[in-house]
Amino acid sequence: MMRSVDEHLAACLSVLSPLPVVELPLLEAVGCVLAQDVVSAIDMPRFDNSSMDGYAVRAAEVARTPVTLPVLGDIPAGRGDALELAPGTTMRIMTGAPVPAGADAVVQVEATDGGTETVRIDRSSQPGQFIRRAGEDVREGQTVLTAGTPLTARHISLAASVGAERLSVHPRPRVLVLPSGSELVPPGKALQAGQIHDSNGYGLVAAALEAGAVARHGGIMADTPEQVGPALEKAAAEADLIITTGGVSAGAYDTVKAVLRELGTVEFVPVAMQPGKPQGFGTIGPKRTPLFTLPGNPVSSLLSFQVFIVPALRRLAGRPDAEPPHRKATVVEGWRSPAGRRQFTRCLLTVTAAGPTVRPVGGQGSHLVADLAGANCLVIVPEEVTEVSPGDELVYIVLESGS
Repeated sequence: MMRSVDEHLAACLSVLSPLPVVELPLLEAVGCVLAQDVVSAIDMPRFDNSSMDGYAVRAAEVARTPVTLPVLGDIPAGRGDALELAPGTTMRIMTGAPVPAGADAVVQVEATDGGTETVRIDRSSQPGQFIRRAGEDVREGQTVLTAGTPLTARHISLAASVGAERLSVHPRPRVLVLPSGSELVPPGKALQAGQIHDSNGYGLVAAALEAGAVARHGGIMADTPEQVGPALEKAAAEADLIITTGGVSAGAYDTVKAVLRELGTVEFVPVAMQPGKPQGFGTIGPKRTPLFTLPGNPVSSLLSFQVFIVPALRRLAGRPDAEPPHRKATVVEGWRSPAGRRQFTRCLLTVTAAGPTVRPVGGQGSHLVADLAGANCLVIVPEEVTEVSPGDELVYIVLESGS
């Protein structure tokens, strides 16, 4: 029985849950999703400090300028001894240095003659001027990062600033890509009669990396049970998600399909979409490692990744499910779409002052990789639409990571 796109996606996601929480050093947590709130153990700033290079003063003593004061010493950033400013004096202070007791303002060096023994102050100050107060950014006990946050450089910086050395996160999924086909050879190797380069394996690893996974190529599987079975069992022990391509249609040499029927719970179903009709999903191995079997045609493979595996990776990584695409563009040049199937049309998106427009890129055959590379979006044609006309408005997906 044929499934709709939404039905197949829901079936895949129903068996997936976020990967178990691990604790990682800060720099290894980049790109992961935070699994536990980060609570600050300190105030930030930890102490009153200067936001400028200048002179620590009592504001009342420099209310009328110019005024000349003796300079009793320097306060560099990092100085930790207790300091107190005597009345009628000043101390030279650097940005980030602690403000001495008794001082209630900082005069920036540009408002002085820059003296080191005595200094002429030419501009008055207000109490609190150029002083960063303790705790004005973060208070001890305050939650600074909440669980569910995808960690970027700015989040790592904040975690480091409150002293967190390690973070509890959902790790990035480990993806292993296993293209199948005795006709496949790696790029760079000379082609013999009947052979083609492995584009699926490299394209899918790149797509998984762009989607935030830790991905690698697991090697080409020849169309024999002796190759396919051990390769899949090994992958199930090492990966959080496996992707195979090819070998899942109805042909006599579709070995992946035959092996998986014995090895795991993978279900093979036709999905009402174009391209990408033959799909498979299930789990294999003792860890019930999820496995997607994608069509062997390169365009079908990459589009299936976008539609089904990107949401799966989000689920494994602990990210919320993405909202359905809603951006619409106006069609400039029409095309036909098959009845009863959701078409994902490779298009060129152009954004102008009048709004976004789309036109199809080249042919729509599932083998036309060059045309896919020339597209920058997928236009979604609903199942009931068979004729797309200029002026129609359709939803599109931008071809980029996480879109």
